Amino acid sequence: MPRHRFTRHLAAPLMLLSGVAMGDDMMLLPSTDLAPLTKSEQDSSVFIRADQMHGIQGQQINANGNVELRRNTGVVTADQLHYTEATDKLKAEGNVCLKQQGLTLTGPKLDFQMNSQIGSMDQPTFMLNSAESNTQFSRLGLNPRGDAAVLDFEGEDQYRLKNASYTTCPVGDNDWYLRVKDLQIDNTRQVGTAHSAVIEFKGTPILYTPWIDFPLDNRRKSGLLAPTFGTTGNSGAEFSIPWYWNIAPNYDATFTPRFMTKRGLQMGGEFRYMTDTYRGTFNGEFLPDSTTNTNRWSVFTRHDQSFAPGWTGYLIYQGVSDNNYFRELSNQISATSLTNLDQEAALSYQAEWWQATARVQQFQTLQDPSAPVVPPYSRLPQFTWQAARSSDSGVDFSMKTELTRFVHPTLVNGTRIVAYPSVSMPLLNDFGFITPKIGVHSTEYMLDSTSTTPSSNVSRTLPIMSLDSGMYFDRNIHVFGHDYQQSLEPRLYYVYIPYQDQSALPNFDSAEMDLNYAQLFTENRFVGNDRINDANQLTMAMTSRLLDTQSGLERLRMTVGQRLYFSPQQVTLPGGTVTNNTSSDILASIGGQINEAWRAEAAVQYNTQLNQTVRNSFTASYRPAPGKVMNFSYRTINGEINQIDFSSQWPIAPRWYGMMRYNYSIFDKRIVEGLAGLEYNGGCWAARGVFQTIATAANTTSTSFFIQLELNGLGRLGSNPLDVLKLSVPGYTNSNELKNP
Repeated sequence: MPRHRFTRHLAAPLMLLSGVAMGDDMMLLPSTDLAPLTKSEQDSSVFIRADQMHGIQGQQINANGNVELRRNTGVVTADQLHYTEATDKLKAEGNVCLKQQGLTLTGPKLDFQMNSQIGSMDQPTFMLNSAESNTQFSRLGLNPRGDAAVLDFEGEDQYRLKNASYTTCPVGDNDWYLRVKDLQIDNTRQVGTAHSAVIEFKGTPILYTPWIDFPLDNRRKSGLLAPTFGTTGNSGAEFSIPWYWNIAPNYDATFTPRFMTKRGLQMGGEFRYMTDTYRGTFNGEFLPDSTTNTNRWSVFTRHDQSFAPGWTGYLIYQGVSDNNYFRELSNQISATSLTNLDQEAALSYQAEWWQATARVQQFQTLQDPSAPVVPPYSRLPQFTWQAARSSDSGVDFSMKTELTRFVHPTLVNGTRIVAYPSVSMPLLNDFGFITPKIGVHSTEYMLDSTSTTPSSNVSRTLPIMSLDSGMYFDRNIHVFGHDYQQSLEPRLYYVYIPYQDQSALPNFDSAEMDLNYAQLFTENRFVGNDRINDANQLTMAMTSRLLDTQSGLERLRMTVGQRLYFSPQQVTLPGGTVTNNTSSDILASIGGQINEAWRAEAAVQYNTQLNQTVRNSFTASYRPAPGKVMNFSYRTINGEINQIDFSSQWPIAPRWYGMMRYNYSIFDKRIVEGLAGLEYNGGCWAARGVFQTIATAANTTSTSFFIQLELNGLGRLGSNPLDVLKLSVPGYTNSNELKNP
C-alpha cells in the first residue's frame, strides 16, 4: 500500500490535491507560492505520513495505518489519528507514541491540543533517554522510566500524573519504584511535586511521605533530604532527617535533628554564604545529653573577605563544650584525634613586593586524662611584615619581621620582636645552580614578671650564612625493552651559624623538626623563632630518577642524604641535651610507579652512631582497575611507633565488593582503626554496610555501624559511610561508578 504525506502550514490555506503522485508518496502542499518557509512558519508546521489519509480542506485530516505526525522536534506515531486544523487538536489511538526532547510516552490513546499543549494520555508509560538530555541522569548514565493511570498535559512543559510509578532501573528490572498518587512536573522551573509518595524496594514499602517537592536538575531546592540512621557504641541507635533551605543563589542552610537513643535529641545546623567579596560557613550543634546530664555543643565558623585591592582578612573559630565531645560523638578519626582547636582572626595587605599581616590567635586544648599536653601560647596580637625584591644584577633581598605578644595561663608571658634581613644571589644554568646567602637574625624579648622572677629584657643576634648548590645530569638508556631517561642529581648545602647561649630565652612557639629529606636543606632544625641552632654543617645528597620516555611516569626514584657536623650542636630546647655527633642519621628512600597497577616506596633512617635503624617505612599499593585496590604500609619509630596498616576494596563475587582496613599498633598492642564492609551493586541501586572501630583516646575506643541503600538517581537512605570509606581506604570507588563484573 502506498504511503501518503500531508504538510500543513498555519499561515496558508490548504488545497487537497488527490491523486498527484510523487514517487511512492502523496503530498498536500499550500496553494500559494513555493517560497522557503520562515522560522516562525516552520515552527508551526505539521507534517503527517500514513498508509491512508482523507479529509476536508482546511478542516480535518483522518489518517490510518503507520501514522506519523511531526511538529518541531516532536513526533507522534499511532495506528489511527484525527487532526482538526481549526483547533490544532489531534486524537490518536492504537499504539500511540509521543517523542520529544529525549522523552518517550506510549499509551493506547492520546487527546492533545498542540498549540496550548493541553490534553491527556490514558495509561501512559514513559522513558527519558539521558543521552539526549542535559541533566544529572545523563552524567550518571541513567534512563528513568515509569507509568501512570493518566497523564494530563497542563500547558507547555507542565505535566500531571495520577497513580504514577517511577524508577531508574532498566526495563525488566523492577527492584525499586517510587509510587506517587499525584505527581506534578514543572519543566519551566525544573521542579517536581509529589503527594502521597511511597518508595518500594523489592516489593516492600520502605519510606512514605505525604508531600515532597524536588528539583529535576542540579539546581538546589528547599526541602527534606534523605534520612540517615545507624548505630554507635557511644550513642546507641541514631536517626536524623536533614532539612535544606535554599535561601538565595548565594545563601543556603541545612538543619539536622539527630536523635540518639543513649543521649537524646541533638540539633545541628550549617549556614553557607558567598558574595563577590566574601564567603564563609557556620556550623553549630547543641545536645542536652541525658547520659552526662550536661548541655553539650560545638561551633565552627570560617569567614574570608576581600575588603579592597590588596586588603584581605579571615576569621576562624572552633570550640566545643568539653574535652570528650569529638571522642564520644564523632565517628571519624580525623575529628577524634583533634587536640588544639584554632580560634583566630587576621587582616592582611599584599603589595607588589611586600606583605603585612595583623593577627590574633588562641586555642582550645582538648585534654586526654591519660595523655595530658601543655596548651600552646596565645598570640594576642601578632604583627608580621615580609618583603622580597630582586635587583637587575640578580641579587635577591628579603626581610622578615614580627612583633608578637604571647599569653599563657600558667607560663611566663612576654613580647617578642624578630627581624631577619638576608641577601642571596642565585646563579643558574641548564645543568646546575649555586646560591650564596647571608643574613642576620635578631630577636628581642620583653618578659613579664612572675611570682618568682621580675620582668626582664633579653635579646639574641646571630649571623646566618649558607651556600646551596646542585647539578643535573641525564642520559637516555634502553633496558628491558623500554626507553628511559635516567637522571643523576647531586646536591651540597652548607650552613654556618655561630653558637650563642640561648638557655635564658623563653620558648613560646619553638619545637624541633623531625629529620626528613626536606629538613636536611633548612638553616634551622627548630620551627619557630625562639631557638636558632648553631651550625657548621654540610648536607650531601643524591637523587636519581628513571623516567619512562613514553608515558612520563617516574618508574624509579632513589634518594640518599646525610648532614655532616663540624662542631657540636649545643643549642637545645628546655630539657634537651647537647650532642657531639659528627653526622646526622642517613636518610634513604627508593620507590616509584613500577607498572600501571603497582606503586611502592621504602624509606629508612639509619643512625650511624648507634649502628641501628631509627625509623623505617614501607608502602605499596596495587590498583589494577577501579574497584580493585590494595594498600599496605608498615612503619616503625624506635620506642614510639610500630604499626601495620592494610586496606582494600575488592570484588568478591559478581556485583559484590568487600572493603576493609586493619591499622594495628604492635607497640601499644591495640587496633588504631578497624573497618570491615560489604557493598552490593544492584545495577540501579547499591547497598553497603560498614563496621568501624577507632581509638579515640589512650584507653578508649569507639565503634560504629553504617548501613545505606542508594537508589540511583533518587537518593540515599541510611547512614553515610562514603566519607569514612574514602578516608580509610585510599583509592576506594563507589560501586555505582563501576561496570558490573
